Amino acid sequence: MLAICGSTRENSINLQLIYAIEKLTEAIWNIEIYGELALLPHFNPDLDKEPFPEKVQDLRNKIKNADGVLICTPEYVFSLPGSLKNAIEWTVSTTLFSKKPAAIITASGLGEKAHESLQLIMRTIEAEIPAGSQLLIQGARNKVNNSGEITDEMTLAGIKELIRSFTATLSTD
Repeated sequence: MLAICGSTRENSINLQLIYAIEKLTEAIWNIEIYGELALLPHFNPDLDKEPFPEKVQDLRNKIKNADGVLICTPEYVFSLPGSLKNAIEWTVSTTLFSKKPAAIITASGLGEKAHESLQLIMRTIEAEIPAGSQLLIQGARNKVNNSGEITDEMTLAGIKELIRSFTATLSTD
């Protein structure tokens, strides 16, 4: 499982959520957290040919080899963070996400617009995202502590449902 955090902050709420999910799934998932989002070059169609930039090829290989992809992102100015959008844009000319099981979490103050945008983008690149593998966590700062523990019972229930749904999707492939 490849986990991509849409925030490039060192100790973001979204990264804390990924750590919490990693703890909750340690018996069933092997999560690799992609940590080089900020190091990807800006997407340029002129560079989207062989030889690909090294960081781009690395990301593509990680997506290709993953059983599934978990994206957990904040919302910046009612949209996706540019670094996450950039990473996804580097996959558009490929079929890497086509039929690839994916789960998406938007954890932010509000998050609705970023969540809608991420859903649209992932549908466009043909990722397989079951309804139960999508979660919007509003007011996220008050629901996860700095130790990566989900402190809100409804959020924890939503995360557990996402894990259940995504595990079922992975099991059918």
